[in-house]
Amino acid sequence: MRRQELPLRASRAALIEAVQGARPADLIIRNAKIVNVYSGELLDGNIAVVQDRIAYVGPKDLTGGGETQIIDAQGQFVAPGFIEPHAHPWVLYNPVSLTRKVLPLGTTTMVHDDLYFYLHFGARGVRRMVEDLRALPGLHLWLARIVSQADYDGERDDFDTRKIGALLEMWDVIGTAELTRWPMLVEADPFALAAIAQAKGHGKISDGHTAGASYDRLNAIVAAGISACHEAITVQEVLDRLRLGLWTALRHSSLRPDLPELVKAVSERHVSSGRLLLTTDGPHPACVEADGFVDGLLRIAVRAGVPPIQALQLATLNPATYLGLDEVLGGIAPGRRADLLLLPDLETFRPSLVIAGGNVVAAHGQLLAPTPEIDWNSYPRKMPITVHARSAGDPRLFLYRASPDESGFAQVPVIRFDLAVITSRHDHRLPVRDGAVDISEEPGLVYAALLDRAGRWISHAIIDRLMGGVEGFATTYNTTTHILAAGRDPAAIALAVERVVSLGGGIVLMEHGKPVLETPLPLAGMMTESPLFETALRHQQALLDAVRQRGYPFHDILYSLLFLTCDFLPGPRLTSRGLIDVKTRAVLHPAVPPDLLGVT
Repeated sequence: MRRQELPLRASRAALIEAVQGARPADLIIRNAKIVNVYSGELLDGNIAVVQDRIAYVGPKDLTGGGETQIIDAQGQFVAPGFIEPHAHPWVLYNPVSLTRKVLPLGTTTMVHDDLYFYLHFGARGVRRMVEDLRALPGLHLWLARIVSQADYDGERDDFDTRKIGALLEMWDVIGTAELTRWPMLVEADPFALAAIAQAKGHGKISDGHTAGASYDRLNAIVAAGISACHEAITVQEVLDRLRLGLWTALRHSSLRPDLPELVKAVSERHVSSGRLLLTTDGPHPACVEADGFVDGLLRIAVRAGVPPIQALQLATLNPATYLGLDEVLGGIAPGRRADLLLLPDLETFRPSLVIAGGNVVAAHGQLLAPTPEIDWNSYPRKMPITVHARSAGDPRLFLYRASPDESGFAQVPVIRFDLAVITSRHDHRLPVRDGAVDISEEPGLVYAALLDRAGRWISHAIIDRLMGGVEGFATTYNTTTHILAAGRDPAAIALAVERVVSLGGGIVLMEHGKPVLETPLPLAGMMTESPLFETALRHQQALLDAVRQRGYPFHDILYSLLFLTCDFLPGPRLTSRGLIDVKTRAVLHPAVPPDLLGVT
């Protein structure tokens, strides 16, 4: 069976010496109700820790030395630290600020997706960043993307298997990240298959994303080597994935809060839960603030009828086993990493004490451990914004060009938002004036454009039901991290774009010639550099309030923006290729160089 290792400090000889009483433990927890996720039992006992590993679990009355830290659990439950197997540490927050928030909530291990770091730093930069982030409290593991979320010229060179292979050689890069463009696997794309084979050659996992895949296509995806999927949204889809051997993550996120329905596979259908996981799948900051992180998933699962110890298995032992780390992580047993939570009850799952790697890192919701100061500017910049601000701020760039018929109108394919990230095509017959579509008599429609960071191309669309009351809006917060712009007024759009360029990335909303919202996101155009989670929370709430006041009708603006520019969800999308229909792969309105619009 495939196994992975962690570089733990305590030797096995030292653990044995502590068990035999030949050396004192560094930390002892007494009078605990131990949650044994291996046997499914609650056991009274004591726990001894040497450095970063558990040495002893059992009834023996342990004694320590003069330097031993003694913790009296006073009958509290002691559980393994929670594991998030599918984290996206770039939803305005960054890996440091996310850790500062969720570690006191009991999530001691996170498996991070490297997408935007890889796009902006490249393989060498990601390698350096992963090494630097080892100084974070808790355990931080990574999954390496093998393609982006929107095809672009040069993508396969950027994600060459030699570059990905250099990351897979690192102990904390434990596999390849979700492949959102799963049709590549159904079509047996050699590029994707080679990357997965490389991960398998390293004994590592290949995460998946199979939203909308039929049962037959799931067969092909599993045959391609995918290990897991988090995209089930019904009990039947959970069963389909389990029956084909996929580790299946039950998701509850800001975008898809599906867990109360999905856990019915356990509470009502009584399926074997040994290959089920829990994931928050990149919730926006306000969701974490209100509902917690993995702790919140446990609350939901137990309220939905899952027994507490079984729920804990989904958040500890199961993900550790999926990752190939169950001999060193995910349970309370000798040799395991000492990630331990003191829980007053098995209903709220809010720890009174958090121990990570043998160190007390949080108590009563407060972080006690220091976090490193990361110089994000020290990493390479592969995608700087080099388009000139004044050129990018030309209103002519943001008009939708069309050729009129004899009556002066054009049939225009419009992106209509049906839900927060679900779009459909609705053609509109619109007047054309001076070679550009006029939307002034169509409330709710906005001009939209995606402008290359280097100014080499621009794509255009008309959008319905996004934020029809916005004069001008621009952001790098989208799956391409190029400059996404939208609004009713091309002049206001241009001002917003000009300001985003000047900021070096971020979010700007313009009204009456002035910014009414301005959020710098210098880190890959997606994240604040602040180590404070509250900074990301404040930015997200301000954005949501602003766009709701201007016609945004849904619940998750960050994911609406993120996925508008992807090419893995059905419906029309705005990409570097132009306005495309993902399902048919048709280019409805091609991208053009700005000079073709008379703008240089």
